[in-house]
Amino acid sequence: MIVDNTQTQMRKGILEYCILSIISRGEIYASDIIGELKQARLLVVEGTLYPLLTRLKNNGLLSYSWKESTSGPPRKYYQITPAGLEVLNKLDTTWEELVFAVRTSMEGRGETSDVKRQTSGIRSETSTEGDIQNTSENEQ
Repeated sequence: MIVDNTQTQMRKGILEYCILSIISRGEIYASDIIGELKQARLLVVEGTLYPLLTRLKNNGLLSYSWKESTSGPPRKYYQITPAGLEVLNKLDTTWEELVFAVRTSMEGRGETSDVKRQTSGIRSETSTEGDIQNTSENEQ
């Protein structure tokens, strides 16, 4: 169905942005990234996450370090690099532009206010940047 395909493509389009946002808060283990994405209702499996993390690392946006674990083998913890922070800041701007574009294109529709509330709610849950939350609150 076309709706399912469009929804999948939209989620794929923001997945890297969400992953960079999560990792920007501090080093994190991959399974914890999956947990945060699930909490944000972006259901992701390891088979999706690990190739994405590898691509982001190969592009210089992430690094990782091995840490000993008390419950098994060492674990790989991911950190964002300065280049990753630069990309994340650009994606923050792009996100704001996309939110504005969607809201503007929906003006005059009966459901516009519901969509604005839903969009703001999603951004508040997944956002870690105070200025982004403040911007979305000001836009309402």
